[in-house]
Amino acid sequence: MFKKLQQQSWFIKLTNWEYWPFNLVYVPIYLYWIWLFIRVRSVFFFNTSNPLIKNGGFLLESKKEIYDLIPEEYYPATLFFKTGTAYKNVCIEVTRAGLEFPLIAKPDIGMRGLMVQKINTPEELMAYTQHANVNFLVQDFIEYENEVGLFYYRYPNERKGHISGIVGKEFLSVTGDGVSTIETLLMKDQRFILQLPVLKETHAETLNIVLQQGEHHLLVPYGNHSRGSKFIDISNLIDDELETAIDKVCIQIPEFYFGRMDIRYNTWEELKQGKNFSIIELNGAGSEPTHIYDPIHSIFFAWKEIIRHLNILQKISRINHQRTRIPYMDFTSGIRMLKENTDYVKLISVNLKQSV
Repeated sequence: MFKKLQQQSWFIKLTNWEYWPFNLVYVPIYLYWIWLFIRVRSVFFFNTSNPLIKNGGFLLESKKEIYDLIPEEYYPATLFFKTGTAYKNVCIEVTRAGLEFPLIAKPDIGMRGLMVQKINTPEELMAYTQHANVNFLVQDFIEYENEVGLFYYRYPNERKGHISGIVGKEFLSVTGDGVSTIETLLMKDQRFILQLPVLKETHAETLNIVLQQGEHHLLVPYGNHSRGSKFIDISNLIDDELETAIDKVCIQIPEFYFGRMDIRYNTWEELKQGKNFSIIELNGAGSEPTHIYDPIHSIFFAWKEIIRHLNILQKISRINHQRTRIPYMDFTSGIRMLKENTDYVKLISVNLKQSV
């Protein structure tokens, strides 16, 4: 009886805070934001944190515009397409750029992994292009097996930056026992049970396969928490060598002071040496310190870490405001930004349902 209860989606979400609704988790954070507003005298102070990124990277920032700030050798080859671009034109640009399958397609303005898809064939690229009702990117798929999220910040009046947290990512995958189907294997992990409704739509032909003993099968090849990846706090691996390597990269990104980089890499030692890695995402002021989502952490740890990073964000924003004289976002513009973001979430969610 209890085992059956443990497999119910509502019970899994209730007993694991990492699946609670965003606004519920952030209730104490909103209260702290009011305190920051009193100190800074601006509700939307974050726009000055990364001056060259729209809204400081808090909401509605273009991934392509961010990639354009990063030296080309540090991120995947990327093509931008407007909504409604004909599949024929997408193919022409992909061929011209020398990109080969598999590819990654994703919206230019991201939203917690929605619409991110690995594209293995021309047919899948055609389907993605036809369903996309927002601007989107097509990228080279980075083959490195490992992925981490590194939270980086640098005060504008200091030369050296810091890493404040690292999250390791275990992709959604199963290992066969020679007897069970993939669906049965998925049912053994609460994290994967939550993904079954989508997997039944996207991997219907796969779920009934029986894997051999020890056979490994990867279902979702990217590290999004909302797509079933397990986040592991590996902040204990922060050391001077890693900070030096990452700082060397970030100092080359103009006016970048606060955010999280999602990085694919070959080996940890090579990453520490600044070799064989690729920045697949760079997020600004809206970044979460995603190491909080390690199941070992309590909601109290999460609140503490979010507040710690908010304090860093407001300090950087204040320094930049004084240094550059860039005004804080006014209240009307901030409310407009929030409304536009709400509308965009609805749009991209409709697009996701149509594509599935």
